[in-house]
Amino acid sequence: MPYTKRRRLVTTAVVVALGATSLAACGSENGDSETESGPVSLTYWTWTPGMDKVVDLWNKGPGKKDRITVTVKKQASGDTLITKILTAHKAGKAPDLVQAEYQALPTLVSNDALADISGEVGDAKGSFADGVWQQTTLGTDAVYAVPQDIGPMMFYYRADLFKKYGLSVPATWDEFAQTARELKKAAPQKDLTTFSANDSGLFAGLAQQAGAKWWTTSGDRWKVSINDAATQKVAKFWGGLVKEGAIDNQPMYTPAWNKALNTGKQIAWVSAVWAPGTLTTAAPDTKGKWAMAPLPQWSASENRTGSWGGSSTGVTTDSEHREAAAEFAAWLNTDGEALNALAKESGIYPAATNAQTSGAFLEPPAYFSHQADFYTKAAGIAKTTAPSAWGPNVNVAYTAFKDAFGAAAKNKSDFVSALNTMQDATVADMKKQGFGVAR
Repeated sequence: MPYTKRRRLVTTAVVVALGATSLAACGSENGDSETESGPVSLTYWTWTPGMDKVVDLWNKGPGKKDRITVTVKKQASGDTLITKILTAHKAGKAPDLVQAEYQALPTLVSNDALADISGEVGDAKGSFADGVWQQTTLGTDAVYAVPQDIGPMMFYYRADLFKKYGLSVPATWDEFAQTARELKKAAPQKDLTTFSANDSGLFAGLAQQAGAKWWTTSGDRWKVSINDAATQKVAKFWGGLVKEGAIDNQPMYTPAWNKALNTGKQIAWVSAVWAPGTLTTAAPDTKGKWAMAPLPQWSASENRTGSWGGSSTGVTTDSEHREAAAEFAAWLNTDGEALNALAKESGIYPAATNAQTSGAFLEPPAYFSHQADFYTKAAGIAKTTAPSAWGPNVNVAYTAFKDAFGAAAKNKSDFVSALNTMQDATVADMKKQGFGVAR
């Protein structure tokens, strides 16, 4: 990863931004490179509910699993877990395995906390869509984690109300805007959707679909392009709809938002594959009235989606049993029995393509029981996931988004100015941390 700190630089040709990390921590010099002999005990930090039941399948399994025992240690998610991992790593006491969101991987790698396990899990690549696998390689020849769950984005809408108001499901974003305007004319008190400034992950996924690459490398430096042309296009689009009054400008996941969904005041939602679970709680009275379709495209010839959420399983550089840990990480996220258990016990949507239309995903979610092809369609959408480009301070960028876009949405002011504020805050923080940043 490009930086001017003490870590050794590695130059790569990247599609997604990583760049430099200390490969001295990778390979076999601080862990097992030969086959393990004797019992091995591993510790796995994760926030996924029901993971202990999934891991029991491994611990009780036959063969090699008899000598590799994994203990689950439940943790908080998000930035709290990343901070805890980095603190433990500085003391040389990080666990063997960690669950990490994709956008957190560059932060962990830049701090030499994750090992390159390409030699142990490289053949797992075929189990995942290219755009998903790429998030764990960071555009290099290394592999820093095995994908676990993903959040491909899609479009949800009230099929009954679309029919009532004569609306067509939008295939492009221009059609989406027109649909919002048509609804306002037919039913002024209703909104197609809302722009939620408290969901930076949603905005990042929309930018990803548009082709944004927020962090890339230029020689031995980071190049930060959060306000690139693709993201400006997204910001202008949503800012224009908010200013025009064609959509609402209120945040999601509030009692008011839940009520809007449940009463039909808001009749569509740009979300991800996990949306049925949210709708079940937020809009229980509208079960069976919603349908799912692919995300609108920027042009009719395109076919790609962004990601909103998802995580992976990585092996830390502190692990003294790296080979065994990598073996478990691969099993957890590619084995059919493990993936079925993850779906049943943890409610995840698997990153492994073979699991997306089997086992728990042979039937649609109960909330969408009328849409028999829900998971078949979702699997097709997941394959079109666009490449992402994460950097070492996503948390700072996300906080800046909430502050700047929160004010812009509330005041119906310029979203591009908010985007520039987000860019400036991210660059300033990277420089403060000592990263080299290209102009």
